Amino acid sequence: MKLFRALFSVVVALMVAGGCASLKPESARDDWPVEKFYSEATHALSKKRWELALELYQALEARYPYGPYADQAHIDTIYAYYKKEEPESAIAAADRFIRLHPTHPGVAYAYYMKGLVNFNEHRNFLDRWMGTAVVSDRDPRAARESFLAFRELVSRYPQSPYTENAGQRMKHLLNVLAMSEISVADYYFKRGAYVAVVNRCKNVIEEYQQTFAVEDALGLMAVAYQRMGMDELARDSLRILKINFPNSEYIPQIAAGEYSTQRGSWMSRMLKRQPDDS
Repeated sequence: MKLFRALFSVVVALMVAGGCASLKPESARDDWPVEKFYSEATHALSKKRWELALELYQALEARYPYGPYADQAHIDTIYAYYKKEEPESAIAAADRFIRLHPTHPGVAYAYYMKGLVNFNEHRNFLDRWMGTAVVSDRDPRAARESFLAFRELVSRYPQSPYTENAGQRMKHLLNVLAMSEISVADYYFKRGAYVAVVNRCKNVIEEYQQTFAVEDALGLMAVAYQRMGMDELARDSLRILKINFPNSEYIPQIAAGEYSTQRGSWMSRMLKRQPDDS
């Protein structure tokens, strides 16, 4: 019994000592100036200690809520969440910075990071797209949100150092969104919903004129018109296809009254154009 009490006393003593040790670093920050908070947070960030960096940035903002250090801490928080692979928190931090500091030069970076986070999220969409037969209307949400953030950056901050990269990503995202429409059109085609096919294809032609999905839209629309017995409209679609894409794989298919999905070629073409995310 005495031995148990002795061991228990040792365990309690170690727990208390451990608790004091864990509290000591935080309590030691009480007298830190803002510069110390920021330098320690930035050091943690450089060492990829995302959790500690976020803790220090948040402590800095709480104790010194105004001034350039607080603003920069908020901006760095966006990046820390991004690297910690917490996309929702990163986007929320970016939105909060944009809302609180609408005229700050760092807003350009906040828009860029918001676009980049969603851009990486849309890659998960691509994985699902390549592995599933059905693509719903909601699937390209991340790609759309990414495009909108980059568009805001490019239009509001044309001289930003992030603008050129954002523009490259926007071109890629337009193709992603256009091909999402084509994939849904293909889904409808396989179920004989030809009116829905035509509507989706028209949307691609009208909204995504500079994308390579226009070829697929014209070809698929011509076949859909054929299936509905609308021969004149089918011929018009084929004529425009021949003018703009004289080597299209759709042309012999339409002449033979056949159609085979082009999804594999859509994906290969689009993936080759995917920008680097560095």
